Amino acid sequence: MIQGWHHEDYLILCESQAEADYLTERYALSGYLPGHTFVGLIGWDDFIVLDAAGQLHTVPTVPLAAEGLRPLALDITSAILRPDDELTDKIKWYIQPVVFGGDPNPGQNMTWVTIDQHIDLVKWWNNKFQELQ
Repeated sequence: MIQGWHHEDYLILCESQAEADYLTERYALSGYLPGHTFVGLIGWDDFIVLDAAGQLHTVPTVPLAAEGLRPLALDITSAILRPDDELTDKIKWYIQPVVFGGDPNPGQNMTWVTIDQHIDLVKWWNNKFQELQ
């Protein structure tokens, strides 16, 4: 994965199609957004996904639903990412997601997780969200 700052946004992007396919499967993205492929994360809170027509979108990690898709109006050329050693391989996570009433401000509701932990948390909270619908 390629990671770093793009202006004010922190991006984590797949380096290859194989990595994108692997993470699409790991996140079980087709169960939430059929026809979309994982591209990366923007600002830790949103996925960047590619639709079947080749258009990039953002969507909240929780809830992961078609209603949350928004066109991405940002050039994500990886060559302009500014690495940040303090954030490499870390993903910000709200212990109680904001959609479930968690505090969005930095503090006790925020922690840093690995990609593997993030995958598990995204799937768990989205399953919980779907159960409550």
